[in-house]
Amino acid sequence: MSEQTKKVTTATLRALKKSGRKIVMLTAYDYPTAKLLSDSGVDVILLGDSLGNVILGYESTLPVTMEEMLHHAKAVRRGIANAMFIVDMPFMSYQTGTRDALLNAARFIKEAGADAVKIEGDLYIDAIKAMADAGIPVMGHLGFTPQQVNQIGGYKVAGRERAEALRIAASAKKLQGAGVFSLVLEMVPSSLAKKITKALKVPVIGIGAGPFCDGQVLVVHDLVGLYPKPVPSFVKQYANLSKTFKEAVSSFMWDVHTGKFPDKEHSF
Repeated sequence: MSEQTKKVTTATLRALKKSGRKIVMLTAYDYPTAKLLSDSGVDVILLGDSLGNVILGYESTLPVTMEEMLHHAKAVRRGIANAMFIVDMPFMSYQTGTRDALLNAARFIKEAGADAVKIEGDLYIDAIKAMADAGIPVMGHLGFTPQQVNQIGGYKVAGRERAEALRIAASAKKLQGAGVFSLVLEMVPSSLAKKITKALKVPVIGIGAGPFCDGQVLVVHDLVGLYPKPVPSFVKQYANLSKTFKEAVSSFMWDVHTGKFPDKEHSF
């Protein structure tokens, strides 16, 4: 797919839902990855707080700070032409009160050039409303919510039981009413994701939520096989760049050890 020729906005995503054309969202944590995704024509680029696991080597997203997210957001922004750029609000950047949430979200817009922010769960409706009123678009996130992993008790599918499924569906309506422009559903049964997607006017992006959502998102390092740990079962790997990377390094080491590099062509 060619590079986006027009800026992707919240209105673009609503139009895509209406038209039935699926939305493509992928994560980026640095300039070159963002540039490659932007040039490929991806609709939405997300700087996820998965930055903690994928780039910084943390065991979860919980240790990720505002300053770490801002640092990487600025780099990602430089690589994006027309894709929509969304940044995750890290743990404890919005849970401490509406004023804190609003000020921290504003930093991503003003300092890093983000187009929108993403917040997990439905407990911070006042913060979401305040952001929307201030002109900051907010993407919601329901189902499995990584920032609550310790409370949930691990990584597991959400909404298998009827009561939990009803709660998630009600939360989706609640978030739409609060002003979110879109919603991520993570690790929920396909049947539940289908019902929520049909019930909402805003676009629903799935990750481990089956084929019926308005679009799909994956962590790009999982997609291309560049993460050194096992990936979730819902991930389809389209390449194995870890293997290619190691082969390139081994070839370089061999050439250095044997004196084949640098040769005349690569010397001044």
